[in-house]
Amino acid sequence: MIKHEFRKDDGILIIEPQSSLQASDFDMLSTIVDPYIQDNGKLNGLVIHTESFPGWQDFAAMLAHIKFVKDHHALISKVAAVADEGIIAILPAIADHFVKADVKHFGSDDLDSAIEWIKQD
Repeated sequence: MIKHEFRKDDGILIIEPQSSLQASDFDMLSTIVDPYIQDNGKLNGLVIHTESFPGWQDFAAMLAHIKFVKDHHALISKVAAVADEGIIAILPAIADHFVKADVKHFGSDDLDSAIEWIKQD
C-alpha cells in the first residue's frame, strides 16, 4: 500500500510506501499522474518518503513497478528519495543509469528540502 499526496499546484507527487508494494499501487499512481501529465506535459517531481524500502508483495507487483518507471521516467523532471537507510538512500546512484529524471537523496527529516529542490528550475 502506498499513501500519497498530490500537490497539483506544484506538480509534485509525494508517496509514502506503508507496506509491501502491490501491482494495484502502480495502477493507482498512474490514474493520479497520467491526466496531469497529459495536460501539462510532465510531472515536476516525485518524492519517495520512507523509512526503508518495503519490498514487493509478489512478482506481479515488481513487474508493475518496473512498468511504471519505464512509462513515466522521461515524464518526471526530478525524483527525491527521502530516507536514511537501505535501497532508497542509494537510489540516486542506481537510478542515474536507468531514468531521465534528476534524482537526489535527502535524509528522512528533509522532506521540506526535497520539495523545495523540486520547485527550483
